[in-house]
Amino acid sequence: MGDEQHAQQDPTTQHPRPGFPSQDQPHPGWTGPMDPPPDHGEDSYRGSGRLDGRKTVITGGDSGIGRAVALAFAREGADVLFTHLEEEADDAAETTRLVNDAGRKAIAVPCDIREEDECRALVDRAVEEFGRIDVLVNNAAYQMSQPDGIEAISTEQFDRVMRTNLYGMFWLTKHALPHIPEGGSVINSTSVQAYKPSPHLLDYAMTKGAIVTFTQGLAQMLAERGIRVNAVAPGPVWTPLIPATMPDTAEFGKQSPLGRPAQPAELAPAYVYLASQEASFITAEILNATGGTPLP
Repeated sequence: MGDEQHAQQDPTTQHPRPGFPSQDQPHPGWTGPMDPPPDHGEDSYRGSGRLDGRKTVITGGDSGIGRAVALAFAREGADVLFTHLEEEADDAAETTRLVNDAGRKAIAVPCDIREEDECRALVDRAVEEFGRIDVLVNNAAYQMSQPDGIEAISTEQFDRVMRTNLYGMFWLTKHALPHIPEGGSVINSTSVQAYKPSPHLLDYAMTKGAIVTFTQGLAQMLAERGIRVNAVAPGPVWTPLIPATMPDTAEFGKQSPLGRPAQPAELAPAYVYLASQEASFITAEILNATGGTPLP
């Protein structure tokens, strides 16, 4: 990271605080229109070779946390294959540029992880390009706020949330495992919602709780194979998913003890650590990055 990033700073004021302009986007949302613009570490993250030569796969790498992780992985020496939706091609092109500028290989793959065939094809593509998968990051997710209660959650929405957040993660992990060598790892994105569910995000919170259980169970299953499985549980993070799925963005993140949402750049180091050899004795762990909200 740059000298400014290394300097001691007050975390409550290091990044923009709520009082954001009102903004609304159709799903899935895009980075460009966001005000303030998200920080993915473009001008601050500096790698130190912690992932040299690693072959990595990241779902939802076009924007938000996924883009920040792709950028950080690349600057740490990893090649990156990442997924995006067809309508997110412009954001995906920017992630590709950032990875390439770091001197690493970037492969952007349009993929709907709600379909098992597409998950299988994605793994096949990664193996074709890289020969193996050292790190799988299951990050893609879908949510839609429903403040009017459970009655407002349609079967269509419920199915999309479950298939994106759980089925896709399960299928990708299952198909990737034969290609993950000893020393490799799986990193899942869960959420503060797993432990402190917001009523308006009921179905989304359900999936995030399931991801915690999946992570802890799979870690025990794979320990003897030398593969680590961990998760990161972010609190509120300023990504395109927010203006695309929340009714009011002005005060987003105010509820965290630090009084603001995280920027994607603040989450990426957690994924780097869990993917690195420095975390060799860390598995079945949930790394909480919630801005001070206490979790179990």
